[in-house]
Amino acid sequence: MQLYMEMILKWLITSGARVVAIIIISFVFFRVVRVVITRSKKRIGPPEKVGIERVKRTETLAGLIEKTARVVILAAALLMALQALGLNIGPLLAGAGIIGLAVGFGAQNLVKDVIGGFFILLENQINVGDVARIAGEAGLVESINLRTTTLRDLHGNVHIVPNGQIGVVTNMTKEYSRTVLDIGVAYKENVDEVIAVMKEVGDSMRSDPEFGPRILEDLEIFGLDSFGDSSINIRGRFKTLPLQQWGVAREYRRRIKAAFDERGIEIPFPHVTLYVGEGKSKGVLKVKQMQGE
Repeated sequence: MQLYMEMILKWLITSGARVVAIIIISFVFFRVVRVVITRSKKRIGPPEKVGIERVKRTETLAGLIEKTARVVILAAALLMALQALGLNIGPLLAGAGIIGLAVGFGAQNLVKDVIGGFFILLENQINVGDVARIAGEAGLVESINLRTTTLRDLHGNVHIVPNGQIGVVTNMTKEYSRTVLDIGVAYKENVDEVIAVMKEVGDSMRSDPEFGPRILEDLEIFGLDSFGDSSINIRGRFKTLPLQQWGVAREYRRRIKAAFDERGIEIPFPHVTLYVGEGKSKGVLKVKQMQGE
């Protein structure tokens, strides 16, 4: 019994102490990496000073670096712990290399996903916080890693898209956004008057303390764009900050409706004229009644 106690004590002093030290050092490295990333993000500055694109790029890369560092530290700590326990990790590494090679041949899609994710990050196609359409799905980009990209749509559904399946990326909020507005009025209305009202409402939004900072340029009016079934359509657009185009468009439509109502400008809507005809059976009945049948 004493011999066993001596062996356990010796193990705790030598191998056990090394394993505990490795765990503590790994934890310290985790904390150091997190602190460095947090301080680096703070040094970037607020979005109004450095630009929202730089902030989104920083958030994306910071998340990826933290995840990668966590995996590397954990793998290194595991190998060092096994070696401290007296295991020969040379054959283990060789076996892992062979297994990795075999898995690589059978996991071509995984390799494709990783390569796709690398180029998405390298080319700065999208960042966390962007609204994008990817592989037929649209939503807010919540996370990007080397294998997958995660989107959350307007209804709260989460779409996880493998990077290897991403062909065309439509980024709706890169650097700035635009909202296109098609305003329909009745054919009897004066187009020049309608355009003047549209510009007046656009100018009032730019001077508004709430919506003005979201709009980067004055309302751009393209003019009479098309002739509809019951309306003439005048097209315009705003240039806004990223993610602000939908709120600006909704507020503009609300204000333009109030302005048109105030000036008596008609916003048309489809009308249906119901015609009730007489069928053959009704005509035959009338003839029979005249004949006294």
